[in-house]
Amino acid sequence: MAYCFTRARVAAALILSTALAACSTDALVPPGQIDGATRVGAISPTQQTRRAAARPVEMSPSAQSYALAPSSTPALTVPEGGVDMDAGLGVGGESSGPRVVGLAEEQAGDIAEAHTSQPVVDGIGTDAPVLVPPRGASAAAGPSQWQSQAPAMPSAPYSVPANTAMRQVAMARPDNPVMRDAPPMSTMPDAMPASELSCRAELRRLGVSFRDIPRIDGGGNCGVAYPMKVSGLPGGVAVNETTLNCQVTLAFARWVKDEVTPSARARYLSGVAKIETMGGYSCRRMNSRANNPWSEHAHGNAVDIGTIVLKNGKEIDVRKKGFFAFREKGLLKSVRSDSCKYFSTVLGPGSDADHWNHFHLDLRAHKGGYRHCD
Repeated sequence: MAYCFTRARVAAALILSTALAACSTDALVPPGQIDGATRVGAISPTQQTRRAAARPVEMSPSAQSYALAPSSTPALTVPEGGVDMDAGLGVGGESSGPRVVGLAEEQAGDIAEAHTSQPVVDGIGTDAPVLVPPRGASAAAGPSQWQSQAPAMPSAPYSVPANTAMRQVAMARPDNPVMRDAPPMSTMPDAMPASELSCRAELRRLGVSFRDIPRIDGGGNCGVAYPMKVSGLPGGVAVNETTLNCQVTLAFARWVKDEVTPSARARYLSGVAKIETMGGYSCRRMNSRANNPWSEHAHGNAVDIGTIVLKNGKEIDVRKKGFFAFREKGLLKSVRSDSCKYFSTVLGPGSDADHWNHFHLDLRAHKGGYRHCD
């Protein structure tokens, strides 16, 4: 039994040594250099690879250096009159029928030769524009005619015949239904300066109802550059429509809002419904006397107040009151004295005979900022 195991071990050792010897033979070594430098595998190159390696490499034509041989083909030349594409396409020329004219070319030719429904004028932008006569027209044929059969512009420097009615259209008003009832362009007010624009913005903020009207030019010392018609004051107080400038309107509105309405509520427990004015713009001198200076009314810079109407229906005119009219006198005295905070001139009953029935309020500029409140 021990003998059999010994023989088996010897046999196994012989088989193992034989296998190791076989692995170390040249049969397992890569047969050759595939890329000329390294052994990359044990697979022999194919016959096709050997033939390709043996064949010399041929350079592509683009990589070869060679000189161009002289060409026998003549150089391409452009005819003097250009290339006739119509003839080349078989749609023009003597051999292929009449020449085809495109729409754009036809219209260009018509305009260039004055064969068009619109007048063709040469020299636009110069001092001597002339009408281009149609082809074939002779000078003896007389002046060319517009399609409307009205006389055309002569070939001489342009001039308007004396009997021709001219109409400016550069600033023509568009046919806009909104603008049909607007005043003519000639009476529209000029562009307002910033002071006028800001004044109107403040009036709108206070709730004043007004509308701008065309410039008033009364001649001499009369006129208002940017007048307005005032029809409502702050707090819904109505006023008969009065023509004033913006500055005195703003002072008027603040006076009614901050003085007249609070005084009426304090004494009568009622707001103010309406202020009745007795004058705004008027082209006249002070107190309507010929030798006096021009009134502030002549510039829309003054307003005359005749009556204050309360919401409870009571009407308070500003004329001098009797002894027992305590509340009316208190109201009028208060608003008259407070008006000096808003106006530079305040006149009323007791000042002179010309102001017995109204308050006169204006913004006349006095020297040194003086305010005349009488």
